[in-house]
Amino acid sequence: MNDSVATWPAAWIRAAMPTAILATLERGPLHGYAIAAGLEGRGMGRPRGGSLYPLLGTLESSGAIAASWHEGDGGPGRRAYTLTAAGRERLARERGQWTDLVTTLGSEHTDHEGERS
Repeated sequence: MNDSVATWPAAWIRAAMPTAILATLERGPLHGYAIAAGLEGRGMGRPRGGSLYPLLGTLESSGAIAASWHEGDGGPGRRAYTLTAAGRERLARERGQWTDLVTTLGSEHTDHEGERS
């Protein structure tokens, strides 16, 4: 999935990648190469196009992001991706869920019978 070294195990990155893409788009529209660079800057490694673009398509189909075509200045045009209102809501919800998971994993857990596990 990644050309560069990632900070976390590959399985974690696969699980977190859609949320990380949304977070990368939070500041404004980006094209695929800039999204990949932003993900790399977040410790996710640099995803290859074969893994990034299908995720962008899935996020677009779900309504979390929108894509638009921009003509290139003397070069080929590119698609730019923008976070939608639904995407911002999803990002907020998923950040909360990730925070809850980290909190749960970082604390001692008591099961439903009062025993520590």
